[in-house]
Amino acid sequence: MYSNKKNILQLAALLRAHGVRKIVLCPGSRNAAIVHTLVNMEDFNCYPVTDERSAGFFAIGLSLQGGVPVAICCTSGSALLNLHPAVAEAFYQQVPLIVISADRPAAWIGQMDGQTLPQPGVFGSLVRASVNLPEIQTEEDEWFCNRLINEAILEATHHGRGPVHINVPVSEPIYRFTAKVLPEVRVITRYQGLSVYDRDYKELIERLNKYNKRMVVVGQMNLIYLFEKKYVKPLYKHFAWLAEHLGNQTVPGIPIKNFDAAIYSMTSERQNELSPEILITYGGHVVSKQLKKYLRNHPPREHWHIAADGKIADLYGCLTTVIEMDPFEFLEKIAFLLENRPISYPLMWENYCKTIPEPELPYSEISVIGELIRSLPSPSALHLANSSTVRYAQLFAISPDVEICCNRGVNGIEGSLSTAIGYATASERLNFIVIGDLSFFYDMNALWNKNYGANVRILLLNNEGGEIFHTLPGMDESARSREFIIAEHHTTAKGWAEERGFIYMKVTGEDKLEEAMTQFAASEALPKPILMEVFTDKEKDTVLLKEYYHGLKNKE
Repeated sequence: MYSNKKNILQLAALLRAHGVRKIVLCPGSRNAAIVHTLVNMEDFNCYPVTDERSAGFFAIGLSLQGGVPVAICCTSGSALLNLHPAVAEAFYQQVPLIVISADRPAAWIGQMDGQTLPQPGVFGSLVRASVNLPEIQTEEDEWFCNRLINEAILEATHHGRGPVHINVPVSEPIYRFTAKVLPEVRVITRYQGLSVYDRDYKELIERLNKYNKRMVVVGQMNLIYLFEKKYVKPLYKHFAWLAEHLGNQTVPGIPIKNFDAAIYSMTSERQNELSPEILITYGGHVVSKQLKKYLRNHPPREHWHIAADGKIADLYGCLTTVIEMDPFEFLEKIAFLLENRPISYPLMWENYCKTIPEPELPYSEISVIGELIRSLPSPSALHLANSSTVRYAQLFAISPDVEICCNRGVNGIEGSLSTAIGYATASERLNFIVIGDLSFFYDMNALWNKNYGANVRILLLNNEGGEIFHTLPGMDESARSREFIIAEHHTTAKGWAEERGFIYMKVTGEDKLEEAMTQFAASEALPKPILMEVFTDKEKDTVLLKEYYHGLKNKE
């Protein structure tokens, strides 16, 4: 029988799954549940050592003899500190040591409870990874715990070798051993330095070929990568390619870009039909909440993430494989290794998404963004601020000759304008910046420098507050909180724009938009930068957006 603590069960199962076989066990009460579970598994060779100072170096010796990761488990408090010399030695001698420490619940640290000290991160820079496991109460806790353990174990042998630390909080009651079997756990595997001659590479191709429903999702990529013609057709026909505008030109062919609205419109039966069996991802952040929700609720059998740094990015909660390789190199290598058989899955996605119309709405933030996108000269650069702006732009098709930029690293409103101005200063193209009022006024000092030129054109969407906050559930019912959450204001950029040498244009309705947009989006060079401030009604904007999505929901 094993401990009933789910974080301990995940730890034991993943140590076994990753091939760890030798474990040094130090005595104690807080780690008793961990020790009991490990010694009752036939897969492990367990070595009892009382003195933690000696035990750590003993574990180093075991690892050096076999060249494989070895785990060592101790109780809470100063017992862990006594492993510090061995951890330092393992770090500088590059020995893959997995330090497992039991801990008291976080609430009792620093409260004069026995054998307590801040254990997470206690080894500082002398470990390659340090994780603090949650005490599992929900499915999300279990996913998080599983991911942390996978990350830590993998890091012990990633780009060299060294110690890692896994801290395991254990609440009382400790001594309940009611679990009869270990859980089925997700094991994340990392492949490094693959070549077409590797056995692992061939095994990956065999796995890929057995699936019929293959999807590729491309996140933000601030570059242009044009695949050679010989790769385009072999790759494109085998996958449903989904990419947002922020992915730019990094797909072999024309990707599906209106998937967010498409997923929203699908019946549950259609969602099941179009869910992938295998998902391959590369690139950075993805904006679409619909896609994240969809793939988390319809997890593929396998999720491969391709990244040159080999880091774990488990956005959809179903990651199984990390391939440490340049994604374009990987795609080109597999292009001619995929079985040449008809696959209907990509066409199913394409045909469905073709039925999703672009918004045709009366004067609003959404219609103004759509009008600009339809009017953009080519080539040019389009900078999208965060929040509503980047989401609304995704509802419209954009020419592949337009570069798309956005600060999606942490998705904040600060610095959107400054980043765009900096980019435009070094660019020879026209640079169009679409930004909401809060983002603009928060970063208005971006215009307080002398570096930018006449190739800057700013579309300022001013609805006197944060529109996206207006869509929060319950906001209409609480007028008092709106003042503080939505940040309502009555500010205009006219004075600042004119003082900074901009041509200022004001738009308050559909009748003025067409004429203003003709000048604003003209491809001809003008002597000054332009700021076009468009005033809309945020409550009307929200209603129109809801009506558009409501229409999609009733499409099928």
